[in-house]
Amino acid sequence: MSSFNKVILMGNLTRDPEIRFTQNQMAICKVGLAVNRRFKDSQTDEWREEPTFVDVTIFGKRGEAFEKYHRKGASAFLEGELRLDTWEDKNSGQKRSKLYVVANNWEFVGGSRDGGGGGGGGGGQAQREPAGASSGGYGDYGGGNAGGGGNAGGGEGSGPGFLEADDTPF
Repeated sequence: MSSFNKVILMGNLTRDPEIRFTQNQMAICKVGLAVNRRFKDSQTDEWREEPTFVDVTIFGKRGEAFEKYHRKGASAFLEGELRLDTWEDKNSGQKRSKLYVVANNWEFVGGSRDGGGGGGGGGGQAQREPAGASSGGYGDYGGGNAGGGGNAGGGEGSGPGFLEADDTPF
């Protein structure tokens, strides 16, 4: 029997992205994402939101670009796969495990942003990114993309403000 492992998440960053580099200079970007589930409480008949906190890792050039343009509180749309790490605790000797997401693609979401990347407006001219202006939307950007490039915004020229490949900010 075959398997399928794909995760699509949209939420808000719980902290600034943390980026580190391996000895071979490959970027590893770690992000915390809060994803809300909205539901109607059957007892009070009121709408409630329940957050789920997800740890996400983005490798390579995609991770570098994500870290450059996102900050705590910013909205993010991520596509990737689930991974499970297991290890033995050094102190207690007990087996430990952690489920997390490895993101292969990401896209800008939300309204306008200032030039500082992620988060609120203020003075100056705001920059608006269309849904298809992802770091993964222009073919194989940085390797490690098992599913091919994916531009959720549709084909070339889809919608107002579409970015051409030469216009990408990274």
